[in-house]
Amino acid sequence: MAALTTGQAWAADCTAEEQAATPVASAPAAEPVGAEVVEPVGAEVVEVVEPVADPGATEADTAGPATAGPATAESGAAGTGTTGTGAAESAAAVRPSDSDLFVVRMDPDAAAPGGTTTVHAFISNLGPDTTASPFTVVVTLPAGVTAEGPYFPDNCYAFQEGHRVRCTFPAGLQPYRSATALVPVRLAATVPAPGTLTGGWVAVRSSDDCNEENNKQPFEIAVVETTEPRPAV
Repeated sequence: MAALTTGQAWAADCTAEEQAATPVASAPAAEPVGAEVVEPVGAEVVEVVEPVADPGATEADTAGPATAGPATAESGAAGTGTTGTGAAESAAAVRPSDSDLFVVRMDPDAAAPGGTTTVHAFISNLGPDTTASPFTVVVTLPAGVTAEGPYFPDNCYAFQEGHRVRCTFPAGLQPYRSATALVPVRLAATVPAPGTLTGGWVAVRSSDDCNEENNKQPFEIAVVETTEPRPAV
């Protein structure tokens, strides 16, 4: 029956012209004179049709359904352009990892009214996996503080009238490694000094993150009367 299946699969792959030109099923040869043909009692006679070898055919062209290997774009299956193994590897490459991103609190340096300082949005990966997806960092600034570039990384951009900044980092942050977004800011000239500006936040978002409880941390900006060095006495 294996030979029958192979022959049927080969015939299905051929065009009508090829099948017509190929002497697949011909009349059985005559038995020699005097030969005795004995059919087994109750046996089923099955005509076996063998495929005619095509010099230009490959193993993939003549293989039946039971022996066909992984589908490829060349064989016309699925149209994915990759083998079954390659497709599985591609799917694994984009599958979210088991990683834990968290925000480390870092308060910016003190600044005077009208002065500048820099917010450090410090993100670390607790693992156990390297991140397989990009992650986004969002910095929310206290009232009276406005973002003022240039930023790092350079894909960061400000919105909500400069009171929030969004930055994106690529996949590949290894366990126990960190990434930092740098957001320069300017304090309004009207903020009271001395004092402390609260309401700032750093948050991280990622489809890889398995623990969202440590994805957000506050920060404060100390406001001083001046950051000028004291005159020498």
